[in-house]
Amino acid sequence: MKTASILLLALAIASAALGCPSPDADPAPTPPDAGAEDERSPEPTPEPEPEGAPEPEPTSEPEPTPEPEPANPEPTPEPTPEPEPEPEAETPLDGFGALSGACGVLGRAELEGQAEVFINHIDFAMDPYDDADLALLSEGGQEILTDGNAGGNSLLSEVFAFEALHRCELAALLKTETEILYTDPMGKITDLLVEIDGHKIGVSVTRAVSFPRDADYPVEQASSLLSRKLDGVLKSTANVAPEDRWTKQILHILADEERHAEAMRAAYAPLDDALKADTLLIITVTNGQDDFIY
Repeated sequence: MKTASILLLALAIASAALGCPSPDADPAPTPPDAGAEDERSPEPTPEPEPEGAPEPEPTSEPEPTPEPEPANPEPTPEPTPEPEPEPEAETPLDGFGALSGACGVLGRAELEGQAEVFINHIDFAMDPYDDADLALLSEGGQEILTDGNAGGNSLLSEVFAFEALHRCELAALLKTETEILYTDPMGKITDLLVEIDGHKIGVSVTRAVSFPRDADYPVEQASSLLSRKLDGVLKSTANVAPEDRWTKQILHILADEERHAEAMRAAYAPLDDALKADTLLIITVTNGQDDFIY
C-alpha cells in the first residue's frame, strides 16, 4: 500500500512536469463555442402600476386664440353689376315729318370709307312747319333755331338737315355754325358739327331747287352747285381748328323734287375723285307743304 502511494505520487510529479492533468484532478471547464451567442441577461420586469391609478391624458396642441372682431365691422361691398348695353333705337325716330328711304345706313364702314351717295325722303303732308311745332323737333334742332346761323335764309334747311341725320343716323349736335372754331375766321366754314357713332362729322347744307319752282333743273346746274359746295367742304376741313377737327364731312342737300335729286346723282358720278375726296353725299327729297324750306 505504501508502495502504491509512492508510485501515485511519482506519477503526479511527472504529470505536473509534463503539463498533464493529474488523474484525480477535477476536469477544467469547457469554453463555450466561438460561434455561440452569449446568453442575454433577462430584462427587468416592470413593476405593475397600482390598481386604480388614473391613466395619463393624451397631450394636444393648444388651439389658436381667434382674433377679436372689430366692434363695428365694415360691410363687404357688393360687386357692382356691369350695366347692360342699351338696345339700339329703331330708326327713323319720331319727329316732325315722315322719313323714309335710306335711313340708318351710316356705320363705321361708311364713316371711315370713301365717298358715297344716299337718298331719303321727308314728307310734311299738309302741315308746314311753324313755331307751334317747335316741341316736335329734337333738342339739337331747337338749339340750331335758337343759336341762328352766320347769315342768309337757310336756317330751317339746316334744322331739317340735322333732323334727318338725328332721326335716321342718331346724330348728336356738338356745335352750331357760329360755335365752330377755325384757324382763319374769315376762311371757309361749315354749318354744323355732329357726332355719329363716335365720329366727329362736319355737315355742310345746301338746297337743290328751281326758280321758278316748276322750271327745269339740268344736270349742268346740279354739277355747278355740287362742285362749288364740295370745294367749300375741302377748304373748311383745312381751316377748322384742331379742337373741332372732324374726321369726315357730309354734304347734305335738301332737294325740292325727285327730279332735283336725280340731277344731283347724275352730276355727282363724273366729278373728279379729288373733289369728292371722302365726302358723303346725302340727298333728302322734301314732299308736301315744304315751302318753308326754300
